[in-house]
Amino acid sequence: MRPFDPRLLRRSRAARGFLAAGGALALLQAGATVGFAWALATLVTGVIAGQVPGGAGAMTAVLLATAGIRALAGWLWEWLGSAGAMRVKSGLRADLLLALERSGPSSRPGGTARAATLLGPGLDALDEYFGRYLPQLVLTAVATPVLVAAAWAADWVSGLILLIVLPLIPVFMALIGMATEVVQRKQWSRLQALARGFLEVVGGLSTLMVFGRAERQAGRIRRVTDEYRSSTMKVLRVTFLSGFTLELAGSLSVALVAVSIGLRLVAGDMTFAPGLFVLILAPEVFLPIRNVGAAFHAATAGLEASRDALDQLDRADAADAPVADPEAVASAASTRGGLRARGLVVRRDGRPVVGPVDLDGARGEVVALVGPSGSGKSSVLAAMLGFADASGELALDGRALGAQRRGSIAWSAQTARLFEGTVAENVRLGAPDADPTLLERALAVGGVDVPADLALGPSGAGLSGGQAQRVAVARAVHRALATDAPLLLLDEPTSALDADLERTMARELVEFARSGRIVVVATHRGALASAADRVVAIQEAAHV
Repeated sequence: MRPFDPRLLRRSRAARGFLAAGGALALLQAGATVGFAWALATLVTGVIAGQVPGGAGAMTAVLLATAGIRALAGWLWEWLGSAGAMRVKSGLRADLLLALERSGPSSRPGGTARAATLLGPGLDALDEYFGRYLPQLVLTAVATPVLVAAAWAADWVSGLILLIVLPLIPVFMALIGMATEVVQRKQWSRLQALARGFLEVVGGLSTLMVFGRAERQAGRIRRVTDEYRSSTMKVLRVTFLSGFTLELAGSLSVALVAVSIGLRLVAGDMTFAPGLFVLILAPEVFLPIRNVGAAFHAATAGLEASRDALDQLDRADAADAPVADPEAVASAASTRGGLRARGLVVRRDGRPVVGPVDLDGARGEVVALVGPSGSGKSSVLAAMLGFADASGELALDGRALGAQRRGSIAWSAQTARLFEGTVAENVRLGAPDADPTLLERALAVGGVDVPADLALGPSGAGLSGGQAQRVAVARAVHRALATDAPLLLLDEPTSALDADLERTMARELVEFARSGRIVVVATHRGALASAADRVVAIQEAAHV
């Protein structure tokens, strides 16, 4: 496992800022450490020699000042690590959400559970990475050479010993890191399996209870939890063992320097002042690299999660890379001002489920997608929204249609999703500050026959199925009006309405489309299809 992924610098401005500020802070801390060791050695040697130097006050001031700077640097490292972690997590989460949205559900490795685990506890583990591990890594890269150079200047023999023994600790860290990587990956996989199992059980809980299988699933969750606990204990065992190994290596290295200085002091080959200075400085030379090893294990979850996130972002970038296709460019140019689909095939888990579909829709028209239940009408709408994996040509106003252009679309799903609050609040959801006249227009198009200030309970309690459906349609119309979206998608908007209400809504939707928008409705009702300007029959994809 790499101690630092360079892709993080390319992706995150906050990470670049953290390293730049951390480098300057590491130089300040190294200078303060050298000044502290020098001031302390000067004072102690003066007291032992029975000579209180005339500049004792100045040395004491230097000692206190450098000690204060070191304490301040420690506090600044904590603040910098916390702020850096928050900014990097925020940026990565936003980029990752956009990438997952663009890629669609079918291209997410591990499914929704893995994505939720990565976006939640996975990226949260970056707190330890930026708060503990990365500061010590920066200190090791910046401060350690400065401290070794200062020790060499005072006593070249001690400096040579430090140069010889110092690389031994990274060797131990590399060996331990390889062992840690194996157990950490297993722990990360167990956590993803636990999240996936929990979401599956929650999603199908009602079905499991109906068939009396809930208790069996509880046992499954218990088994996965035990496996995760076992893998966590393995990580802790490796952590304790590596901590002991690194402490032992660091202590022996400092002891070598101390023994060398002691023997030469006894032999009279060196004076006491430089020897004391190097003795004070030697533990500080090894401290950052020892802390790197100690913090490495706490940061491995963040390293694993960030690598997973960066891999997904790289895959999304590769998928979004433009491909020059003269025919596609010419085709798109010829369809400016409308909706066009050619050879559209919707896939689920890589398998075609709908298509191929060809359709056109000009501004001012209503396009009806018709077909029996299960034929794939909703899947075609999901492809237009970027929620389903699809191939073929799909463009609006000459530009590819999908997740990237979801802001150009207003839609209402087959099932009305309402929330606790007034009818007006439900309709204005997403655009609460829009012109109040748009609310009246949306309620009229949707045929809402209840007061706008009527208070609804949780999940829209207080309305019938048909009333809830009309409120959902009004919400989609309000969004189209408020955002000037050129495309309105409605999935079975009249399935819960009687014939008269359906004809009324059909007329309203036709009039709404004539204002310069494209309205696409998925329906199996005759009145709505008869009012449409174009009717497209949807068929399930043929399987070979």
